[in-house]
Amino acid sequence: MSARQSVTVRVPAKVNVQLAVGAARPDGFHDLANVFLAVSLFDEVTATASDTLTVTCEGPDSDQVPLDRTNLAARAAELLAARAGLTPDVHLHIAKNIPVAGGMAGGSADGAAALLACDALWGLDTPRAELLDICAELGSDVPFSLIGGAALGTGRGEVLTPVEAGTFHWVFAVADGGLSTPAVFREFDRLTAGSAVPAPHASPALLAALASGDPDALAATLANDLQPAALSLRPQLADTLDAGTAAGALAALVSGSGPTTAFLVRDEEAAAKVAAALEASTTCRTTRTTTSPAPGATIL
Repeated sequence: MSARQSVTVRVPAKVNVQLAVGAARPDGFHDLANVFLAVSLFDEVTATASDTLTVTCEGPDSDQVPLDRTNLAARAAELLAARAGLTPDVHLHIAKNIPVAGGMAGGSADGAAALLACDALWGLDTPRAELLDICAELGSDVPFSLIGGAALGTGRGEVLTPVEAGTFHWVFAVADGGLSTPAVFREFDRLTAGSAVPAPHASPALLAALASGDPDALAATLANDLQPAALSLRPQLADTLDAGTAAGALAALVSGSGPTTAFLVRDEEAAAKVAAALEASTTCRTTRTTTSPAPGATIL
């Protein structure tokens, strides 16, 4: 056991610059070609020695975060403890800054952060490959939250291959309320029923644009196969997308399963202009400006 009594881990949000979705598999999941980009919006998870497993949360929309064993941070502690033959006696405090239920992998980020924090707190020194296995057991987006940067996720998104990425500027528009990722995938299945859904593949043009750091090239290649489903469930998101592009964003798309919308912009000055226009449009609750790529889960 470690002599440390508390460990804090910082972990980034993500945006999917390409999300190609295949047909539903027999297990209910979908094969994906998911190009992840970590962005500089962070949650922090602090693990502290305790007599039992508890979770607390503070920050924007923290009242929407479950504090029971369904929280991915709590599940991460339980899985790691079970592998190590320990009881998960830890208090996990989540300082939220990533939008909740917004398609930016906030819950997944907290799971990855809790896993790394507990590993350090308990002095386990678990090999990275084993941590990634636990992440994959927790959820499709959790492994990327651990590694950060930029990566192509295949399978259901959990099999990661790092890719090169230059620096890009983003504005995110946070919507009122969340969207359930399973509900968006069900809507995708409904919208594509009876159609031949092609096998998902990463776009070579997008990967080249990402590596080049050229925002115009990346803008021309952004794609999200879940966007029609998200817009079907939340039609008002189209107004947000229109407001951002009218204000000068190079490209706009729904982030993952939504309802957060992402706007690629040329530079910091453009980001401020687009964010101000989005807030003035009243089509979103708030905005966030940031850059990518960002490092994965990191012990502070």
